[in-house]
Amino acid sequence: MTHTKLPTPRGKLTPQRNLNDLTWLRVGGPADYLLQPADLDDLRDFLRSLPENVAIFPMGVGSNLIVRDGGLRAVVVRLGRGFNGIEIDAEHVIAGAAALDAHVARRAADAGLDLTFLRTIPGSIGGAVRMNAGCYGSYTADHLVSVQTVLRDGTEVTLTPEDLNLRYRQSDLAEGAVIVSATFAPPKGDPAALHARMEEQLRKRDETQPTKDRSAGSTFRNPAGFSSTGKADDVHDLKAWKVIDDAGMRGAILGGAQMSPKHSNFLINTGGATAADLENLGEEVRKKVYDTSGISLVWEIMRIGEVKGPSEVDPDA
Repeated sequence: MTHTKLPTPRGKLTPQRNLNDLTWLRVGGPADYLLQPADLDDLRDFLRSLPENVAIFPMGVGSNLIVRDGGLRAVVVRLGRGFNGIEIDAEHVIAGAAALDAHVARRAADAGLDLTFLRTIPGSIGGAVRMNAGCYGSYTADHLVSVQTVLRDGTEVTLTPEDLNLRYRQSDLAEGAVIVSATFAPPKGDPAALHARMEEQLRKRDETQPTKDRSAGSTFRNPAGFSSTGKADDVHDLKAWKVIDDAGMRGAILGGAQMSPKHSNFLINTGGATAADLENLGEEVRKKVYDTSGISLVWEIMRIGEVKGPSEVDPDA
């Protein structure tokens, strides 16, 4: 991208921006550019004027992401203050893509609307929509009404859950499309009861998950999750942590990376890990699980960018 002239946004465009401090795992090399648009019009104008040969990667708060050590040959779009608003009426919650899941859950509960499942999910609304995030029997697909996006050519488009084909930890969002906001229609509830439920969820999470460590949430999808509908009542009982335990990989270490002794489906940076350490350890876990049970674990953490130097990882895995 060295010789490609990029449009000038009103927001901030930073060349060769290291992404390690923007991810929860604190690893990764530089993006060719990091775009932080000033507002929706700025984003639309930039994408509309961007040469077609330049790749786009929308990035949230980096809570479910490994950026490989060689960095990313793309313009990374990271939405900020102009995209984190939360609006609530009697029936709906409209949240900007950069709004944190936990903040949306709390604001909704204040208004007597139940999005409590979002309270313990790390990340922002854009990522929750893209990955159909969920827990405690509720998922984004269950409450989503519509999603506002900006396409690669700068066109603004409203999508329905059916358009996105939401399913277990997946969606069919177009390449380079940027989610800017989402509208939810949650069930109603008593505000005090909703807040009490969230406090209990936080207590249980802190008891069972390594919340004080550098992690990116669940590393692998549960081996059997949803049917094609992606609805919560299709959840099966087989859990990734159980097959990892059965393979003897709880607490496994590679360099600065470790499968958490507290919850074996959490990959953590114990300090000084490289992206290669983390990804290679994850691949070792996948191999051991397959060898012992015949189950092929699928990454839930998104892995992007280029491998730097010798690595055992297959980038296309």
